[in-house]
Amino acid sequence: MGRLHDLHDDHGQSPWLDNLRRGWIASGELQAWLDRGVRGLTSNPSIFAKAMIETDDYDDEFGRLIADGTSIEDAYWELVVGDINQALELLSPVHASSSGEDGYVSVEVSPTLAHDEPGTVAAARVLDDRIEAPNLYIKVPATAEGVPAIETLTGEQRSINVTLIFGLERYAEVMEAYLSGLEAVVASGGTDLSSISSVASFFISRVDVEVDRRLDEIGSDHALALRGKAAIAQAQLAYQRFNETFSGPRWEALTAMGARAQRPLWASTSTKNPAYPDTLYVDSLIGPNTVNTLPDATLTAFDNHGSLARTIDGDPGAAAKVVEELASVGIDLEEVATKLEVEGVASFAKSFEEVLASLEARARDMTKE
Repeated sequence: MGRLHDLHDDHGQSPWLDNLRRGWIASGELQAWLDRGVRGLTSNPSIFAKAMIETDDYDDEFGRLIADGTSIEDAYWELVVGDINQALELLSPVHASSSGEDGYVSVEVSPTLAHDEPGTVAAARVLDDRIEAPNLYIKVPATAEGVPAIETLTGEQRSINVTLIFGLERYAEVMEAYLSGLEAVVASGGTDLSSISSVASFFISRVDVEVDRRLDEIGSDHALALRGKAAIAQAQLAYQRFNETFSGPRWEALTAMGARAQRPLWASTSTKNPAYPDTLYVDSLIGPNTVNTLPDATLTAFDNHGSLARTIDGDPGAAAKVVEELASVGIDLEEVATKLEVEGVASFAKSFEEVLASLEARARDMTKE
């Protein structure tokens, strides 16, 4: 069947595709990915910016929307929702056959709302109600303002993909927000939690990029020997925290009502450093009750030559030791996480602004024709 199928069937990890283009839906390429073993799909503002700026797949519909007097931003969301709806339909059989475990498609609220809790909640409600599909995830960033929004939205029985998690402290807050949201449903009289789902998107490769840069600046033999180890070690420790959180009396009370664990989702798993193996961030993070969302190039690489073995918790002591050694040479992973969160929010906001500017220019060109 192939490595992607084996990854799920033998090791309990769900491979998802971190990309979406309108042409893939029409051409059958997205369906081909599903046939190869992809079990979900994630999108973000950068993905839509790339698709809309670099292809002409959206021109006809965009032209009709502009001719009808639709604003640029409203037209953008109309295009996005159109793609998401088609992807949801394609993924629906996976959602049904997995009893709601997989088959999800994620769409992100505007990144300009990352530090606006009420704005995030309102935008998430609008998107969720507009699309209204059981296999839809609304993506909410794990900023300080996003965490309480996650609790609120979960309490409204909405399924959330929490994005832009870079550190263990924030990850703990995200899991607590999910649990508290589920408990709010119960407190309000809910008796069945099975329709609520969530994943926590823990970013990987960007951590190594930043930590390796700092290790290079330190320059000692000890520091240089730690390059390429921070992201995997931190993710392995996150998996330990996941297992600790989703166990015990508090969690068992919720599972008795059908609650689903908020699975960790490894994001940003393409290898940025060409010196590292192209499947490093898949091979090293395999384990049950996890998701890995991969760009198409990394999916292809793993399907061709990835390693299939449970690696996420093979040596938890080693992961803790790496973090201790990083601290000993002056690397504060929580400070790294804060910096990467700021950069991640800014990057998505920039992509959002760029695609709106591109559509604005395209609209001007269309009115001249």
